[in-house]
Amino acid sequence: VFCSRLTEEAGRGSFPPEVIRNIFSNISSIYSFHSQFLLPDLENCISHWCESPGLGNVLLPHAPFLRMYADYVRNFDQAMELVRTWSERSSAFRCIVQDIESKEVCGSLTLQHHMLEPVQRVPRYEMLLSDYLKKLPKDNPDYKPAQKSLQTISMAATHSNSAIHKAFNNFLLCCSPKFSLVGQRFTVRCRIGVDGMQVQQTTNEDHLYTFQVSGKEKTLELQASSEQDRDEWIKVIQEAIDVFQKKNETFKLASKELNVEEPTDELGQRAPRWIRDNQVTMCMKCQEPFNALTRRRHHCRACGCVVCWKCSDNKVALQYDGNKLNKVCKACYSILTAQRVERVDSKKKRVLELEPSPVCSESEMSGFLQYGDNPKTRQRVWSVITGTEPPVLYLYAAAQDVKPLSSIPLLGCSVEDSPQELQGQSCFCLSQSKTTHLFSCEGADLKQRWLAVLKAAGTGNMPACILADPENSINESRCGINGNVNDTSVCSGTELVVNGNKENHT
Repeated sequence: VFCSRLTEEAGRGSFPPEVIRNIFSNISSIYSFHSQFLLPDLENCISHWCESPGLGNVLLPHAPFLRMYADYVRNFDQAMELVRTWSERSSAFRCIVQDIESKEVCGSLTLQHHMLEPVQRVPRYEMLLSDYLKKLPKDNPDYKPAQKSLQTISMAATHSNSAIHKAFNNFLLCCSPKFSLVGQRFTVRCRIGVDGMQVQQTTNEDHLYTFQVSGKEKTLELQASSEQDRDEWIKVIQEAIDVFQKKNETFKLASKELNVEEPTDELGQRAPRWIRDNQVTMCMKCQEPFNALTRRRHHCRACGCVVCWKCSDNKVALQYDGNKLNKVCKACYSILTAQRVERVDSKKKRVLELEPSPVCSESEMSGFLQYGDNPKTRQRVWSVITGTEPPVLYLYAAAQDVKPLSSIPLLGCSVEDSPQELQGQSCFCLSQSKTTHLFSCEGADLKQRWLAVLKAAGTGNMPACILADPENSINESRCGINGNVNDTSVCSGTELVVNGNKENHT
């Protein structure tokens, strides 16, 4: 169906006919062989099974022709690349493929899935015939013909396996077991190319021994059965990546000599890393709180942000997912379709780049605090003190939220240490006019750091570690960003700890 429709369109000049020939290789010959010869003989055999049963006699004259599959398998890698390229390049090609994929005849499978079926065909014949021989008595007249057929088909499978080894050595296949009458089989759920792949260990509070595999097609977080198993997977995958990169070293050197720069904007071209649902309490686009009924969580398939249904009511073709239509947020829709429906301001760009909040890049200090003096209403909030003028303390429900629960102007506020402890945590008070805010945190040292920054903000004397004025000379600085602190004593620079990483600033 795909081949005939695309060949017909190529005849109209929408794209070169040789593209279709190179995609489908010798599939027409394979199809003709099955439809005109093997299938009629098999159907005749089954219909007269009670009179003269015997698969061996039917398969024996046809088995040598199964070697033609090797040509198809050998061409498979190039064919998949051509499908990807022309789906991007030609709207006519893309529309025909998507139209067929939407029809019942396609079985809810993509063109790529159907193209994989012939690759798996010969090994299935080999497996089925092996099971047939196990159940067939040796004195049966069909035993020897079936045995000879298996030998011939096994040789054809060897040719195909050799071609498969050459064509599939640059992919990670994620499969799930599928039970069938002939034993357990595996179904390919997704495929990630080694080209551009990254692997790293991840920390997940709900699951142990997790790691992430990120590719251009998809990003997966996987869980191993043990720490040793996880480390072994990471090692093997990284080795495959290293081998692939080493093979392409010459090409990369040539690209550098020609000043070929890799694209920096991979929006829609590479599967994003999804922000976990439990990291946000409100839509990262419209800042409306989520709820289970009217405003549920959805992920933008382009940038990975967690958004509500109103902000994800757009669909656009994404390159990494075979140019299939995917739900995306409004900002990504505007970028990917080049239709500036709304101006993407700096705040939305920061959200797209997955920054914790719109003020964190200019923050003097940030971290989680407990807020409130009533144990029943106390709330764990992400607290950010801005380094801008005038300084403000923003309180967020979660670190990834972009809209604060409340804000407290700090200029003129008074800060007092409190000997009181709430559930074992150190407390301090922030007074503003007639309003008093009670905060608590873990440990006296962390409390003293908050007090120092808050007092400086209240008097308008922000610490020098903001480095807003590069002319200022810093002799000693103690600065904490995201709760991390580092003491330095230098003459012309300061060392900061930013999100756990040390950075030297001169």
